[in-house]
Amino acid sequence: MTNYSLLLACIFGLCVGCQPENQTPPNIILIMADDLGYEALPMYGNETNEAPNLQKLTEQGMLFENCHSMPLCTPSRVQLMTGKYNFRNYVGFGILDPEETTFGHLMQEAGYTTCIVGKWQLYGNQRQQTLAGGRKGALPGESGFDYFRLWQVQDQGSRYKNPLLETSGSGLEMHEGKYGPDLFVDYLEQFMEDHVSGPFFAYYPMVLTHDPFEPTPEDNEFSNYHPDQKTNDPKHFPAMVRYMDHLIGKIVRKTENLGIANNTLIFFIGDNGTDRKVISSVNGKEIRGNKGYTTNYSTRVPMIAYWPGRIQPGSVYRGLVDFTDFVPTLLEVAGKNRDHVPQGLDGVSLLPVLTGNPESGTGRTWIFCHYDPRWGNFEKRRFVHDIRWKVYDNGEIYDWEKDLEELHPLTLDDVVSDQRPTVKTLQAVLDQMQ
Repeated sequence: MTNYSLLLACIFGLCVGCQPENQTPPNIILIMADDLGYEALPMYGNETNEAPNLQKLTEQGMLFENCHSMPLCTPSRVQLMTGKYNFRNYVGFGILDPEETTFGHLMQEAGYTTCIVGKWQLYGNQRQQTLAGGRKGALPGESGFDYFRLWQVQDQGSRYKNPLLETSGSGLEMHEGKYGPDLFVDYLEQFMEDHVSGPFFAYYPMVLTHDPFEPTPEDNEFSNYHPDQKTNDPKHFPAMVRYMDHLIGKIVRKTENLGIANNTLIFFIGDNGTDRKVISSVNGKEIRGNKGYTTNYSTRVPMIAYWPGRIQPGSVYRGLVDFTDFVPTLLEVAGKNRDHVPQGLDGVSLLPVLTGNPESGTGRTWIFCHYDPRWGNFEKRRFVHDIRWKVYDNGEIYDWEKDLEELHPLTLDDVVSDQRPTVKTLQAVLDQMQ
């Protein structure tokens, strides 16, 4: 174990508990929306978009107020799937290092049957591989998934109407007249039926609500729409949020109909901030999505956990959650003890929060971000933040209580004296992340 891993163990008390031998491990479903910041959902104050199924999950489960991703999709996915900060294992946009151990591998080792449906985009197209020095990414089968139906493995095509999807066992197929998100959930529901005796781990990185913004099957325009029209109008965003919510409702109802709801933990998260073309009305204020950049609106994402009988209904966790926290959480839920936790993870398990008192917290007092997407015009940035203060490696300091959009950088001299020790602690964490 590295010195830094030992430091994390001391700070966070990273100890993965044992599952009782006579207790059946729970099923786990991890759903991740694409390009959906927290401000896009009504439980965070959005006044435009409708999400009744997610609202119900919030009422019956736990809402997280401070979950942070990376600012862009591939950095988030690599961090989420491996439990490591990007400076340890990120090789390029659209690419997952095939040498990395993912939560798919780890859940297989824990005795779970694994499935992934939705967006892959981790093998890399020719341009992405060239930018990564000729390195190719990983394929789903070699990344720990027994079953899959995915968009953009090695071929792109449409993700919405007339989708081009690759399915384990049957290969690449164009589905004329069909809607990609429906086909992902159809496959996931069949997987759940086939493995109802469990335990199973299902990862659903959705294609919704990423652009292109197109009609959904609930829209009158859908029947006559063709992807070649290349519509990309944000007016469709609320309908895409609503359809995303509809599909999540189907998944939850499937667990109920199969009689496995009480032994199934469901997570819902977003992968990064909302597209900048989308403007949301939130508690009387207009907020523009900020995907790809590094403000609060770029990294703060929705998070809901639902586990009937285990999570206190209507509970709220206000502490910090980082995407590195999901791997240790999944392992502890699966019943793995400390001896079975891989060395070098950067996260802390959330199980004590999920099943205990959310006010007790996890011990996490900061979140670190190494962001070097190597894509588009986005700049490399490194920072550490808590709930209020944020420190960049160029010396900029921001007070989120007064400047959430990060328009007015501060120096240490500008920080009130009683807050300077907190800021200095964040700076010390940043300095040690080499």
